[in-house]
Amino acid sequence: MAGRGTKIVRLAAAGAAAGVLVAGITVPAVGGAGFGLVAAADEVDLKPVDLVEPPPAEVTIVRDAKGREIARFYEEYREVVGFDAIAEVMKTAIVAIEDYRFYEHGAIDVEGTLRALATNLAAGKVAQGGSSITQQYVKQVLLNSAGTDAEREAALEASYARKLNELRYAMGVEKKYTKDQILEKYLNIAYFGAGAYGVEAAARRFFGVHAARLTLPQAATLAGAVQDPNATDPNLGAGHRARLLKRRNVVLDRMAELGKITQAAADRAKRTKLGYKGTKLPGGCEASKYPYFCLYVRQEILNNPDFGRTAKARLATLNRGGLTIRTTLDPVKQAAAERAIRAYVHASDHPVAAEALVRPGTGAIEAMAASRPYGNRAARHEISYNVVADAAHGGGTGFQAGSTFKTFTLISALKQGMKVDDGFTVGAGYRAPSYATFKNCAGKNIGDPTHTVTNDEGSPGWKTLRTGTWGSVNTFFMELERRAGLCETVTTAKSLGIRRADGRPLQEYETFTLGINEMDPVTVATAYAAIAARGTYCAPMAITAITDRNGKTTRYRPKCREALEPAIADATADVLSGVFTEGTMRGVGGIGRDAAGKTGTTDGYAAAWFAGFTPDLAAAVSIGDPRGSQRHKLVGVTIGGRSYGVVAGASLPGPIWKATMIGALKNVPPTSFTPIDRARFEGCAAHCRPDDDAGPEPEETPAEDRPQGR
Repeated sequence: MAGRGTKIVRLAAAGAAAGVLVAGITVPAVGGAGFGLVAAADEVDLKPVDLVEPPPAEVTIVRDAKGREIARFYEEYREVVGFDAIAEVMKTAIVAIEDYRFYEHGAIDVEGTLRALATNLAAGKVAQGGSSITQQYVKQVLLNSAGTDAEREAALEASYARKLNELRYAMGVEKKYTKDQILEKYLNIAYFGAGAYGVEAAARRFFGVHAARLTLPQAATLAGAVQDPNATDPNLGAGHRARLLKRRNVVLDRMAELGKITQAAADRAKRTKLGYKGTKLPGGCEASKYPYFCLYVRQEILNNPDFGRTAKARLATLNRGGLTIRTTLDPVKQAAAERAIRAYVHASDHPVAAEALVRPGTGAIEAMAASRPYGNRAARHEISYNVVADAAHGGGTGFQAGSTFKTFTLISALKQGMKVDDGFTVGAGYRAPSYATFKNCAGKNIGDPTHTVTNDEGSPGWKTLRTGTWGSVNTFFMELERRAGLCETVTTAKSLGIRRADGRPLQEYETFTLGINEMDPVTVATAYAAIAARGTYCAPMAITAITDRNGKTTRYRPKCREALEPAIADATADVLSGVFTEGTMRGVGGIGRDAAGKTGTTDGYAAAWFAGFTPDLAAAVSIGDPRGSQRHKLVGVTIGGRSYGVVAGASLPGPIWKATMIGALKNVPPTSFTPIDRARFEGCAAHCRPDDDAGPEPEETPAEDRPQGR
């Protein structure tokens, strides 16, 4: 053993003299017991190797339209900071305990390595690391860049091969960076425990301060934690905190021993309590104040190939990329929606109310709210999916949209030249005259003459596009759809972005106009926003800009197209505005400015809706039971502390919409709709009432929405 030790010292001295501090490297002997000795550095090719340094995982921050933080995504909670943003006492503490000769030696600390080799020789294995801070940095980089379990195991294995690689990379790092740069990188990549990666996250997590403001005892605590962060994780109980406190005091004594602080200062610091605050790590949609909007943004990234070719790559971009995502969420409008929903629906109610607000002409989703909190805790009445959005954005199957779909039939009729006073006489029930009465867009006959659509308490008689819409008369819209064409109505709906919440193809049956397809509030609100924007449809938009970790910003513009001729949209808005004064919302009333909308209730009161708009804002409100709307209908229910025989579009969704819009637009100057083109759309064309001379028909009181779509 004496001969081997002499050779080790001789090699170390030779390496130092050559300017490359290389300690002797022992490797297991081949074909026999004991250890062989590598007699020269070049025999193991111990030369500097450039280390590929993928940026460490950083937190992605999501901000609202005003720039305020609303959510964080991360795989490792880390905020990279510059060298000047780290307290000097923190730098001193970490160097003192981890590598006190860091600023004196090269890539390899000969003294430390020799001590480790002596221990390893005695143990017959790699029992002690003796790693410099540079080597520790290399190890962390290799660990963080590992993409598979095998790569992670290789980065941690106790083998001479790994140590040799670390040394080669460490030599390359020392050639590439200054000591201060290496220390900065190490402090930003190290794990400190309690889920905190990097010194800034650790300072916040442990003590609720920035790394620049760490005190002596706090810095010593963090410096002590990096040796074995799992054993000293203060979040895991009293035993772990006791070990961390003991480790902190070791660091303080070492700093005093090296003359970095006085012994008196060390003793004073040792008398302080640990001071662990356990500041909650922000992040994830459950922790967000706006969880449903957060979920929508998350899925926008995960579904977009611009952020990675595979789902795994996109998730890595979101959780590790250190992005700053600016969104469309307006906190004022969000608060208005939340207040309105809380006023009418309780979180403990089985039915769930959901609402989306969209800005016309941009597609910007400015609010997403629901009556239940998001999460998996039944005790808190949480719901585990995005009830405001479609399945592609974390939502479920949605609820049938009811008579909100009648608007698409109205538009189709206007597109084909009908005027708002055109009409026809309808009865209390409607049956397709034959199986060939309705054809879907594939040209197939789908009419069912054995099925009768009723108005329940309906109001048969002469109906025009205006009065039929205001009263939401089912039999009128069945005949109007027949005349305008089922496929034409479906095509109109699709042009306004209508698609099922579950992602499946739209059901193209004759009752399409009665809203048999399951929808989500974002999609319906966006469709109605297109009418408000005089026919300009803009796809739903939640993200306006993304800034990467290097400060490069990519801005996103609305994706818009003309879906309707402006005059058609104006005529539609004119008809729908009468819903507040002459129709199903007459009992609820308007909002004190130009507004238009449509109630919607599904067959048997399975769900209820209201969708409406002003020139400045569109919104859609749905309510249904997520346990199964067809099995748990809105009949004989108590919601928000009130009892309802049935829940129709004007019973709950309408009042929620009204309260939301009044609050959301409180400080927005009123904007008027563009007047209807009277010459083109008013009066009647070929569908005038045959008995005009008989005088006006008796005034009807519009009934509330009824089964089968009203």
